[in-house]
Parts: sequence; C-alpha cells; structure tokens
Amino acid sequence: MDNPVCLIENYEDGKLQVNKDALDILSRFTQKVVVVAIVGKYRTGKSYLMNILAGRKNGFSLGSTVQSKTKGIWMWCVPHPVKHEHTLVLLDTEGLGDVEKENSQNDSWIFALSVLLSSTLVYNSMGTIDQQAMDQLHYVTELTEKIKVKSAEQQSDSEDESSEFKRFFPSFVWCVRDFTLELKINGKDITEDEYLKNALKLKSGMSSAVRNYNLPRECILHYFHSHKCFVFDRPASKTDLQNIENIKESQLDPAFVQQTKKFSEYIYEKSPVKTLSGGYMITGRGLGDVAVSYVEAIRSGSIPSMENAVLALAKIENSRAVQEALSKYEQLMNDHVREFPTETQEEFLNLNKECHSEALGVFMKLSFKDENQEYQFKLIEELGQKKLVYQQQNEQMSVRKCRALLQELSATMEKGISEGKFSVPGGYTLFTKEKKALEVDYLKTKGKGVKSLEVLQEFLKEKENVESAILIADKTLEEKEKKLAEQRSQAEAAAREKDILEKANMDLKNNMENEKENYKMHVEMLEKKMSEEREQVKKENEWLITEKLKEQEEMLSAGFKKQCGMLEDEINRLREENNKPTSLLGEILMELLPGCLGKFVKKILQ
Repeated sequence: MDNPVCLIENYEDGKLQVNKDALDILSRFTQKVVVVAIVGKYRTGKSYLMNILAGRKNGFSLGSTVQSKTKGIWMWCVPHPVKHEHTLVLLDTEGLGDVEKENSQNDSWIFALSVLLSSTLVYNSMGTIDQQAMDQLHYVTELTEKIKVKSAEQQSDSEDESSEFKRFFPSFVWCVRDFTLELKINGKDITEDEYLKNALKLKSGMSSAVRNYNLPRECILHYFHSHKCFVFDRPASKTDLQNIENIKESQLDPAFVQQTKKFSEYIYEKSPVKTLSGGYMITGRGLGDVAVSYVEAIRSGSIPSMENAVLALAKIENSRAVQEALSKYEQLMNDHVREFPTETQEEFLNLNKECHSEALGVFMKLSFKDENQEYQFKLIEELGQKKLVYQQQNEQMSVRKCRALLQELSATMEKGISEGKFSVPGGYTLFTKEKKALEVDYLKTKGKGVKSLEVLQEFLKEKENVESAILIADKTLEEKEKKLAEQRSQAEAAAREKDILEKANMDLKNNMENEKENYKMHVEMLEKKMSEEREQVKKENEWLITEKLKEQEEMLSAGFKKQCGMLEDEINRLREENNKPTSLLGEILMELLPGCLGKFVKKILQ
C-alpha cells in the first residue's frame, strides 16, 4: 500500500462502518499480520509515530491546528521490516476526547475496536504519567461493558470474563510525548519501564478516592500484558512542529530521533502476530473478517464477543480451507491425467491417495475450530465425488484406447468378413485362428488401462452372430463338431466373464482398502492437529499463569488480599486444566464421526 486507507469509517451520527475498499485490500494479504494500533487524545502526534513505523515521513494525516484530523480508524499495510513473509498493519485512530464530537460513547467504541483488532496497543499521551493522564485513559475501565469473551447465550451471570482478557488482549505500550522530567525516583535513576511500573502501583485502602485512583491501573495490569514505556523529548520548535512532515531529520531534536528509533526497533522486534484463542495466527484476510464481525455487532446494538468473532471467522476460513484443499487435489490429479489410463485400478488408487493426502494437508494447515469436524466431513465427501469423476475419466480413456486398438487389430479380419473370406469350407477354422491371434496381440499390448477385459469381451460379443453364421455355413464340419465348437466358444466367453468378475471384486476390495487408508489418514492427521492445539492451549495457559503471578505480586504489595485470593483461584484453575489427563482422541473421534463412517474408522484403528 502506497498510502493509508480508512478501515473503519466513523460518521457524524456515531455510526461505524467497515470500508469495503480496505476489506478488498486485506483480502489480498494471505501473510500473517502484526497489528499495531495507536490511541490517545487528539493532537498528540499519534499519526507521526505511525508514519515513522511505516518508514515514511507522511502518509497518515498530520494536523497543525487544534482540530482532530483522523476520523475513524485508518489502516496502512507495509512489509514487515524484521519478520520475513509477515505484514505490518498500522492502525491510526481518531483522537479521543475531541470536543467537536457529539457522542462520547463513540470514543469508547473506537478504543474497544483498537484493542480487539491489534496485537500491540500503543497509548499516546502528553507530558507525564500522572493522575490526569490516567483519568484520560478511563476508556480502559469501560472495556468490560464494551467487550465480551463469550456470547450472551454462553455466559453465566456470575462469570467474570475480565480474567480472560489478558489471554486475548494486545501487549501494552505507553508513549509519553514532550517529556521534560528527569527519570529519577528518590534521587535514583530509573528506566522508562520502571517509570511506568511505578505509575501503575496501586494504593492501599478502600476509600472512594483510592478505588478511583486504582481502577484504571488495575485494568491496565489485569487486562494487558508486556507493559512497556517510551518517553520522547519535544521533537522540534513550536514553529517547526507545525510543518513537521516536511522538515529534515537534521532539524529534529537528536534525542527525539534516537527515541523514535528505539521505539521503532522495539515494535518491529517485539510486537507479536495477531493471534486468536487457541493460538490461531490470523492473516490480513482474517483481520478483515473479524473487523466486520465486531463492527456488525456494534451496529446491531449488541456487545462484540471475541468467541463469536472467532467462530464466524472459523466458518469463513474452514470453507476456504475446503475449497483450497479441493483445488489442490484437482491440480495434482490434473497433472496425473496425462498418465491416464492407468494400467491397473491399484495404480489409479495410489495416485488418488497421494493427491488426497496433499489436499488433506492443505486443509489441516488452513482450518481451525472445525467443531465436530463438520468441514472435514464435507471435504471427505467432496473428495470422494471428485475421485469418482477422475475414476470415470480414467475408465473412459481406457475404453477409448482399447476400442481404437481393437479397431486397428481387427481391420484385416473385418475386411475378410465383408469380402466373404470366411464363408467357404474351412472358413470357421480360419476365422477362429485370426480371432485368437487378434486376442493374443490385444492382451500383450501395454497401456490399455483398467477396462481392457471389459472392452475385449464387448468386442467379442459383437462378433458372436458373425462367428455363429460362419460356423453354420462351414460345410466341412459335422453337426457334432459344430456343437462342440459352439460350446467351446461359450466356455471361453464364460471364462472371460469370470475373469472380469474376479477383477471387479478385486477392484472393489482395493477401493475399500483405499477408502479405509484415506479415512485412517484423516483420523491420524486430526489427532496430530488436536494434540498440537492442546499443546498450544497448555503453552498459552502457562504464559497466562506467569502473567497472573506478576499481577498477584502487584496486588500483594498493595495489600489486596481478596484480589490475591481470586488470582490464586484463577491460577489453580489454569494449572488443573493443564494437568488434566488427555482423553483418548481416537475414542472422541469415534463419537464425532457419523454413522457407518465411525464404525468404519473404528475397525481401522483396531
């Protein structure tokens, strides 16, 4: 993208709308995305920082007046400077607290959407981190009213979902602009992070004033992780600031230049990929889909549910996974069509198995949260249908090749029939000799395909009336010899029918074995995927336990025993969840697989 576009439009009446042009752009990004959103009061230099991250002097609109320039949420997708084959998505939001805005609730939704869409949330403020700065961050205290983990139907009245926010929320970076103080506490030098940590310390006590003081701090500690702080000197003189996008870097304060470089390097190195529950890393396409889900919920008057957004995205992505898997299967099978007809059914089934496995690998890589394996069963069904199409194509090509071969081999015999060559004494012996030679030449020819016996039988059946007429007309043979010749011909036809039947039974058996192997492959890949997902959840839980232990330490130092106890309960619940013995996935799958397919796979696994 050469320039930013508006992702979420914010109209004067407070209505939000996802911009279709932005969705079209995101739909083209199949790389994983790192999403950095910046929020803060209007006219605090947010857009300038975003332009720096984009590696440009301008792009996001900068203003030199007291009016807010950015409306809604603007998006700029650029190649990630550090993470190969990733896209950096920068979200610049309109200024919070704009005095010209009529609907203050609109700010809360912009803030909530920034939290929901980003993997790193940058909060930009001026001066110092003091109580006024905390008061301006009151939007964080409203998040429980703006965001739900589960849908209203899934949530119990007594359930406190905020304990799960840290699992889903972005990392938190506080940028303090025009910072003029010394980084010291009690005469001792401190780091920027220590400055933030000290600012987030809770006060002991239960008075209303203490609770109001602690609330935004508790929310930041409780909801977000990886708390990071950067302070910036004033970048230039007041006159230069009004034209900052056009001035040279040499005209900026050297300290500010160094600070922005440090900030950029941190964002590039440490900002994680945007991840949903279960460790699913989304692409630009997925980011657009969840943005639509959240905005549609807000527009309908309901509260955005992260789980609903994930489920909605899962339906879209799983449908895509099925289609891409089928496309992969078709692509590979089309490459093999030039090898048709296969000499045997087994050879065709081996090709099918190879392509089926590749297609299944594509599906497993792209699918997630496939509840009850609904989309996997759809894939099985559609792969089966496509297999039949290619199988018929293989058979038809075999039939055409065999008929062409028989036409070529029988040309002399056909000419003899039409010229009456066999309508003479001894003609039957001559005819059967030529017919046998034709059959031998046909059977030893390679590359006829899977329908060679059936086509030969069909050809010989067509010649039965001719053969019978030649036999009757042959005066050199007695009635007894003619009868024996007729019986011999019938026995040969019956033997060929038997061979065809045996081959059909063997093909059926091979086909069943092939289906069993394919189903077994589905179960094995699914078990592997479920195990990986389970390990990812355990890893996520371990990370969350570590985060909650840090939070518990903060609460303990402030003397909040009740909150410490609640955190202990949460930590114990996470540990219990991780220590639960893993169920036998095969048994679970048998319950999920429908009807005869379940029994089929059960036999395989036995």
